[in-house]
Amino acid sequence: MKKIAWFCIPAHGHTNPTLGLVKELTDAGHQVYYFSFEMFREKIEQAGAVFIGCDGYDFDMEDKENADRVGKDKVFATELLVSSTLALDEMTTRKIEEIKPDFIVSDSVAFWGKLVAMKHGLPYVSSTTTFAFNRYSAKYMKETPWDIAKMLFSMPRIQKQIRRLREKGYPVKGLLDIVQNDNETNTIVYTSRYFQPCAETFSDRYHFIGPLVRPVTTSYEKTAEKTIYISMGTVNQNKEFYRNCIHVLGETDWQVIISMGTNTEHFEDLPDNIRIYESVDQMAVLQIADAFITHCGMNSVSEGLYYEVPLVLFPQTPEQGAVAKRTEELGAGIRLKSISEEDIMMALNEIMTEPSYKENAIRISESFRSSGGTKEARAFLESL
Repeated sequence: MKKIAWFCIPAHGHTNPTLGLVKELTDAGHQVYYFSFEMFREKIEQAGAVFIGCDGYDFDMEDKENADRVGKDKVFATELLVSSTLALDEMTTRKIEEIKPDFIVSDSVAFWGKLVAMKHGLPYVSSTTTFAFNRYSAKYMKETPWDIAKMLFSMPRIQKQIRRLREKGYPVKGLLDIVQNDNETNTIVYTSRYFQPCAETFSDRYHFIGPLVRPVTTSYEKTAEKTIYISMGTVNQNKEFYRNCIHVLGETDWQVIISMGTNTEHFEDLPDNIRIYESVDQMAVLQIADAFITHCGMNSVSEGLYYEVPLVLFPQTPEQGAVAKRTEELGAGIRLKSISEEDIMMALNEIMTEPSYKENAIRISESFRSSGGTKEARAFLESL
């Protein structure tokens, strides 16, 4: 039996993919102590783990505006995550000494989990819910010369944060110690080797287990020959984009399902073929969808492709841009040129009339389903 300390950030897209593996581990008799946040307590405990709350420690990642900014501003992210690590330091040190875990599993951007492993001399496993990134695959994350210049200009601020960590006993030499994994880092990646960019450049310490897609809990009736699903995640509130979709798709005989978050009150008098929801059972909708307009979050794209749905790609961040680029490369989606009504219809017609998009989505789905899943990941962790 293993005792595992697991760390994650307060984000559904980073927590949900791990829960199937956590349940696999606890069902096998291992003890998982999951450091997370109150909003995820029920899900984590249902997976059989012991929940350890990180709320109430001046943890700035709980602020939605801060969390959204992390994906776009590396310097801000580093300062925020160092501050969060130090805010949690006393609690994590006490808990690690009580639990005495065999190793630590930490989300790839929950850097405080990696730092805790370094401080306490424990084996570390990276849980990567996005693509795995090294110097080859990182090219998919487009950075402008201005982005690089801003990073270099801010290095003195970064070094100040590094000194704060060292003063608390964290053996960190520089920024790369925190943010970079290498081919010696034991890593679980929740995608297939086929979908992973530059997969051949990663060592056998990287286990590509495929996305852990949860079972369908509800059902949606297919009411038309073609069903279009639109979801831009909880961050994007681009009203013009939604209005254009509603106007142009309202003139079709397609069934249109839109998951819009809390933005729904801005849209009334909908065409009969369009339904808007704050949230849906995405797996259930994807089972009947013929096309999916997505912001290219890793989970959404993985779930769409798992159900063999061609994608219209509308990324909002560099990480989402990397997911979109790989989907385009493999021929399973097309990037939206603009939010104009003409471009929206052109993209949808393209992926629904050209058979190769569906064929390539099926090919990626097969790679997901043939990956090792939770059983491979459990065997890997048990071997440590």
